[in-house]
Amino acid sequence: MKNLVILGAGTAGTMMANHLRPKLKRSDWNITIVDQFKTHYYQPGFLFLPFDMYTEDQVKKVGKKFIPKGVNYVQKKIDQIFPEDKKVKLEDETLDYDILIIATGSKIAPEEVEGMKGKNWHKNVFDFYTYEGALALRNKLREWEGGNMVVHLTEMPIKCPVAPLEFAFLADSYFQKKGIRDKVKLTYVTPLSGAFTKEKSSAALGYLMKEKNINLEIDFAIEKVDNENNKIVDYGGREIDYDLLVTIPTNMGDEVIERSGMGDDLNFVPTDHNTLQSKEYEDVFVIGDATNVPASKAGSVAHFEAETLTDNILLHIEGKPLKPEFDGHANCFIETGKNKALLIDFNYKQEPVEGTFPIPGIGPLKLLKESVFNHWGKLAFRWIYWNMLLKGIPIPLVSRNMSNKGKKL
Repeated sequence: MKNLVILGAGTAGTMMANHLRPKLKRSDWNITIVDQFKTHYYQPGFLFLPFDMYTEDQVKKVGKKFIPKGVNYVQKKIDQIFPEDKKVKLEDETLDYDILIIATGSKIAPEEVEGMKGKNWHKNVFDFYTYEGALALRNKLREWEGGNMVVHLTEMPIKCPVAPLEFAFLADSYFQKKGIRDKVKLTYVTPLSGAFTKEKSSAALGYLMKEKNINLEIDFAIEKVDNENNKIVDYGGREIDYDLLVTIPTNMGDEVIERSGMGDDLNFVPTDHNTLQSKEYEDVFVIGDATNVPASKAGSVAHFEAETLTDNILLHIEGKPLKPEFDGHANCFIETGKNKALLIDFNYKQEPVEGTFPIPGIGPLKLLKESVFNHWGKLAFRWIYWNMLLKGIPIPLVSRNMSNKGKKL
């Protein structure tokens, strides 16, 4: 018997277990998935929790129920990977592997910025990238009566690069519904030179920010959070006041990657951009947020990666060349408030453009334009996530590689 070990039972790891179990003979391959946490979170839902658009029960379920039969589920902390010996040390046992899939994700690291995780953390300084942070922020917003709200991005890369912008747009809509928008000064602060990383998207999103009276502060490289005076300060000495700071801290890979000496400065694993094989170890593959590939860290990307990675693991087992197939495909709804959303579809080489999706010329979804249909698509994704995406079921009409059809290139 050979052993395939998956580290992490989040989105990417769970998908890989579901893809591979039917394709590998049970008489030949043991598959084990390891994760220390019992709960599986629908992380895109954290955006909606602060605004009372989702409840707690809608964004979390017991993770084990999504692991297929025939896969060993081990709920233990991962201590260290020893790639030269092809072993993984857990808290009280060691697993041998023939093939390892690293799907350990990424998480926020507010301690990387002086003062961010200080005395006001989850009091008037919040994140919404964790379940706890989103809930604390929800409770704060229910009672908040206005002032300076600053939505702040520390640095790239982050999970779901558009989520900070979505938060700002939804905040504008939320305060309007509460009748206090005139009492809120809303400012979006980014280290980038525009609202978003892609030029055409940045122009579209920048226009929306003007329309919604959201102040944009660009090129802000944060040095510290001044908890005494409620300011964020950049390295050039620029200061921005806040009454309520909603920040997206530095995102980093799991500490096990650092302990194992397998990551870059942010603990992301150097990964071939097209095959998803580790650049250093031929029997190690990486997927999702744990990689250092220059694609968005998002569930849709992990979904597209999983299809290519499944093929490549089967090729690897047969001793055949891997397919350099993954093109960085990302597909993302951007909530813009008032029950509307944008949709962007792009990859490593092609930035988001206007067009129709998923049926060229028909849609019904419009690319890079606000619509109610796109908002419904965003809300429908939660059902798709729990019932299709995690289970490795292909999404109809949406291919793993980006199609140029229906796009105004």
